[in-house]
Amino acid sequence: MATHAEKKSEITRERKPESSRQNRPTTTTTAPTRPRQKPPQPTTTRPTNRVPLKKLLKVTSVAGGIQFGWALQLSLLTPYVQELGIPHAFASIIWLCGPVSGFFVQPLVGHLSDRSTSRFGRRRPYILIGAVMIIVAVLIVGFSADIGYLMGDKVDLGERKRPMAIVAFVIGFWLLDVANNTTQGPCRALLADLTGKDHRRNRVANAYYSLFMAIGNILGFATGSFNSWYTILPFTLTHACKESCANLKSAFLIDIIFIVITTYISITASHEVPLSSRNEVTNISEGSQPSSNDQEAFFWELFGTFRFLPGAVWLILSVTALTWIGWFPFLLFDTDWMGREVYGGNPDEGKIYHQGVSTGALGLMLQSVILGITSVLMEKLCRKLGSGILWGISNIIMSLCFVAMLVISFVVSKTESFGSGRPPNGAVIAAVVVFTILGMPLAVTYSVPYALISSRIESLGLGQGLSMGVLNLAIVIPQVIVSLGSGPWDQLFGGGNSPAIAIAGVAAFASGLMAILVLPRSRTEKTKVRVMHV
Repeated sequence: MATHAEKKSEITRERKPESSRQNRPTTTTTAPTRPRQKPPQPTTTRPTNRVPLKKLLKVTSVAGGIQFGWALQLSLLTPYVQELGIPHAFASIIWLCGPVSGFFVQPLVGHLSDRSTSRFGRRRPYILIGAVMIIVAVLIVGFSADIGYLMGDKVDLGERKRPMAIVAFVIGFWLLDVANNTTQGPCRALLADLTGKDHRRNRVANAYYSLFMAIGNILGFATGSFNSWYTILPFTLTHACKESCANLKSAFLIDIIFIVITTYISITASHEVPLSSRNEVTNISEGSQPSSNDQEAFFWELFGTFRFLPGAVWLILSVTALTWIGWFPFLLFDTDWMGREVYGGNPDEGKIYHQGVSTGALGLMLQSVILGITSVLMEKLCRKLGSGILWGISNIIMSLCFVAMLVISFVVSKTESFGSGRPPNGAVIAAVVVFTILGMPLAVTYSVPYALISSRIESLGLGQGLSMGVLNLAIVIPQVIVSLGSGPWDQLFGGGNSPAIAIAGVAAFASGLMAILVLPRSRTEKTKVRVMHV
């Protein structure tokens, strides 16, 4: 034990800095500006147990499998539903299932996974369930023509409409969107769980996720652009399912293989610690509305969180909503626009339209290459420009690309060969280039909003699953509006896709300006600005 004299000497040593501070004013008065010559650097906490990048890379690989199927949806399903007999004006309404399921499913799954006490972890069981649902859904969609034929559709009498095939397709399509939303929310939340409060690692994780989305897009669009899968998988060609249908069926069978591989890699790479105590569950839901039954009170809790959102989060949600009003018309009609307004074809007349769809899928594949490259550079771009500035610039580029699509449509429609043969090579090349450039803003959309929301909403005490659900509402509500309005809006101007693309251009430009001028910068970005002005 320390003696009384030793304790006294320790107290004396501890008080010396205080006494020295009292004598400092006589020395600092001669050079008061000296400490300001070097502005304070942002304080960044570097966690001692950072999650390895290799592990993040494996966990995010499931995004490739999910996006493979999503790429097939975007490139092939809008033309396919019109082949089944659904008019172009109502084709967009079928896509309504995506935002509707996203509105309910993704926030609910995120909420339930936040509170899951499964011994397999909080997120992985939902990722696995979603992957199984994806497999079932793509089988129903791919074999919808055969299912309709077995249920009484007539294919020998030249009937264009196949009502039972449409029913099977819609069921499979809705199930596919439910499955995608079941998987994506827990995937994003798992990344936030693994990176914790390390915001830089979180941006890297989201960039990896975007990279695998690009890889899935490349493989999916490449698969969709190949027109001879039925020769490699001849059993897909049946009496009710001809060449284009057999190609779609084959593509979805390949998707099943890819989703199985990537899901296995992802769920075996992430070892979650199960929630075993009530205290942990209580801490996750701290700051949210109390309820006796989580499932029944979920949406009250979700919408109740909006009362506590700070202004910065509302601005992020607003920019996200405008961004997706810009993106969704393009994602809905991209290959259909190429087949109709560049090649001048119709879904049920000749092969010109399908050549345009294949060319559109090729453009989307090149777009995904740019998306992947941008994803790799995302962290450096965010540090150099700032997340908000980068987001704004990318959205303005997106709006300029949509304007270019309108110009291409107008120029091609004035040519003499429009609708009677192959369009001018210059127009095709220009359209493919526009599709390719859009990969850069798409990479930003897939990454930056999630990182911004994850870093700013954690102070509210919400679980990461529920916070992803809050951001998802800003995505699905614009999609509902576009799904309901784009078809009738296009018909109001004589059909085609240009009116919806025009609305997309306006929304993208507005969101870009808002991100640059209004979106608040982080502390790190503000400090960089002060350093530049010293």
